[in-house]
Amino acid sequence: MSEPLAPVERVGILGGGQLALMLAQSVQKLGVRCTVLDPSENCCASTICDQIVGAYDDPEALRQLAECSEVVTYEFENVPAAAAEVIRPLRPIHPNPDALGYAQDRHHERTMFRELDIAIPNYRAIDDVETLQDALEELGTPAILKVRTLGYDGKGQVLINDAKNAAEAFATIGTVPAILDQFVEFTRELSIVATRSTHGDILYYPLSENVHRGGILRVSKAPARDVSERLVEQARHAARQILNRFDYVGTLAVEFFQIGSGESATLVANEIAPRVHNTGHWTIEGAQTSQFENHMRAVMGMELGSADPIGCSAMVNIIGDEPRKGALESMPEAHVHMYGKAPRAGRKIGHVTLNAPSEGELDALLERFTRVIG
Repeated sequence: MSEPLAPVERVGILGGGQLALMLAQSVQKLGVRCTVLDPSENCCASTICDQIVGAYDDPEALRQLAECSEVVTYEFENVPAAAAEVIRPLRPIHPNPDALGYAQDRHHERTMFRELDIAIPNYRAIDDVETLQDALEELGTPAILKVRTLGYDGKGQVLINDAKNAAEAFATIGTVPAILDQFVEFTRELSIVATRSTHGDILYYPLSENVHRGGILRVSKAPARDVSERLVEQARHAARQILNRFDYVGTLAVEFFQIGSGESATLVANEIAPRVHNTGHWTIEGAQTSQFENHMRAVMGMELGSADPIGCSAMVNIIGDEPRKGALESMPEAHVHMYGKAPRAGRKIGHVTLNAPSEGELDALLERFTRVIG
């Protein structure tokens, strides 16, 4: 049976990176055309989207985007709040831009978690060296100092093992407002991706287990293994509280630390991403409907598709350089997504998804893939 036509034919996207590219790809089959606003000429998404070249806070460029779109969304959370205020009177914009302000500032984000009764690590807001020294005395070491804004992929944070290093640590992050997290002895990192429709219906993808190295996500496996119903409900509760708090429309991710194991295991929230998320990339091949398509279905006012997994999946980020020539071609089981980005140390230039019917078969496939790409 063919897909019904989407009620919206033109979607505007703030940002033209790989997430915008995959958002646009997800609705090509519906006949939906996307236009992106991005300051970089020939951005990733320009290969299949129309592009307006301009700054995210350029009122004229924003008006152009609104004029050629029926609804507007965004691909990353650092869109200036002023951009949303230009769009709002002209076109519907989803998700609710109010969520951006919380995701852009770690202190505001943590305050929101507390208001919604979502467990978080002990932390303190930091304004200067004096407040950092007081916080270290209260929370102890080790502790992690993180900039309040614009920190991602491990950037803008430093581990403090000795309170005597407070001034040095504050200088390392640029002497800017920050938070200090009490170090969490966690068992593993988990995340949940969920999508909320215009009618308030919420679909949850299975929890993913995520492995970071150097502050950058390397591998996500889904569904996460040995996850109790209690942990699933904790994760869903957190996502549900946040989605409903903002009358949110679209896809959102919440990242957690798992503390302990077995029946005593619990989750503490680390951060949210009010957008499609790297830990949900496996859904393109590994779920009935990808996080990207469901995000677009939500913002266009369509019924959401099933979030049920198809077997077991692993997503591996390609970081820095492309694998040696011929390596990926030698594994036909690998679903390869390259973003068209120039190689650069620490840069995500693509990802690969592996799928298998069982956990054991997925482990074997992932082990072989690791050997093949070296």
